[in-house]
Amino acid sequence: MPEGIIEPMQFSLITDPARWDELGGEWQALAENTHTPVPFLEFWYLKTWWQTLGGGEWQRETSRLHIITARQDGALIGAAPLFFTQKEDAPPALRFIGQVEVSDYLDFLCPRDHLQPFLAGLFDFIQNESRVLSPALDLANFMDDSPSLPILHALCEQRGIACSSEILQPSPYIPLKADWEAYLASISKKQRHEIRRKIRNAETRHETNWYILGNGQNSPKELQAFIDMMRNDPDKVSFLTPKMAVYMEQLAASALEQNRLHLSFLTLDGQKSAAFLSFLGGNKLWVYNTAMETAFTADSPGWVLLAKEINWAIEQGMTEVDLMRGDEDYKYRFGGIDRHVISFKARLA
Repeated sequence: MPEGIIEPMQFSLITDPARWDELGGEWQALAENTHTPVPFLEFWYLKTWWQTLGGGEWQRETSRLHIITARQDGALIGAAPLFFTQKEDAPPALRFIGQVEVSDYLDFLCPRDHLQPFLAGLFDFIQNESRVLSPALDLANFMDDSPSLPILHALCEQRGIACSSEILQPSPYIPLKADWEAYLASISKKQRHEIRRKIRNAETRHETNWYILGNGQNSPKELQAFIDMMRNDPDKVSFLTPKMAVYMEQLAASALEQNRLHLSFLTLDGQKSAAFLSFLGGNKLWVYNTAMETAFTADSPGWVLLAKEINWAIEQGMTEVDLMRGDEDYKYRFGGIDRHVISFKARLA
């Protein structure tokens, strides 16, 4: 090809998990350089999700891998992590691997400066490739500031395709300051005093310690302790089906293997009282799930542990603690600022 001429993107469809496995290194590199890097787009995360289809959210017999990739000059330049699926309350469509319930943020993988031609080519591919099982897109869990969303809407308008988006949930995050005192000064006086009071009360009543799971510790035992503690919450008992428990165990193990796991425990008088399962990535702490021991409810162990996590993240030079989906009151008491997750739907035929 003559010098200065940019080769068009070459699209292909991946339906075989073994072919996806072959992309592991390239996929991870793309995930780290995509327009919106989040742990939920990394290879280890999506592969773990696919093994149980989100802990049983989707059924294997009605789900088919439908990843669409784009190459330019031989390099992987874009990926649509899709699968085809359907169930009683979800008509046949292409959906993101990872949606809906257990993955907080999803999107296409592509550097920002290639995103528009990638999505335009993706539309063409879906419309013209006979092996694609559905022209319908039902995509969940975009961040509200994702550059994909305005491009998707513009492409639909240009092509006369009806589309829609809606807000699914708030997803608060805490922007971090230079130090702990500066962070406390950034939230309301009332909440600043409340956080200090709860920490002081816990430390007055109990010998208080906290730790982060390290490679030298008994990882399976600690992961099981976290899952057992989750079952103290009545809402999480119904969530933790046998398939979901397997998914959580596999996910934590995969994150630990990739040095992405941040599993922390608060102990009061030597007993585990609260735990946070988080991910590391992009100079942020992503708080994925939490667990409490009901015997210590009066001591607000979740508040105490979150305060320690925020202070730790500040000391590591991180920019943000993402508390992810859900509008639980404590998130805002710690200075959480809402972003939202958004859905997008269109039928490309």
